[in-house]
Amino acid sequence: VQLQASGGGLVQAGDSLRLSCAASGRTFSNYFMGWFRQAPGKEREFIAAITWSGDSTFYADSVKGRFTISRDNAKNTVYLQMNSLRSEDTAVYYCAASGSSWRYDTFKGYDYWGQGTQVTVSS
Repeated sequence: VQLQASGGGLVQAGDSLRLSCAASGRTFSNYFMGWFRQAPGKEREFIAAITWSGDSTFYADSVKGRFTISRDNAKNTVYLQMNSLRSEDTAVYYCAASGSSWRYDTFKGYDYWGQGTQVTVSS
């Protein structure tokens, strides 16, 4: 499956942003989807994940209550709604797909990755 992330940009602290990740190539609903981010000099960090049907979601503590992951299987797209953004949210954000939920909170749990979209939050 090919993944294309979009929606990043430069915003101010407290603002909101919605990222999208469009999938193509294979049946989107067969994939467990996740979002990760990587700031300069830091390891890639798990942000959120969503099950195949979208009935369950998972979040890192750092974004819980501020970010919301969702998916639209009819549009082959997964979203990440980011509210109350902080300067520490600045990073390149990646979407990822996996055929299983094994280790969904680690980058090793995913088989396919999008190219990343930059989010910069100014304070």
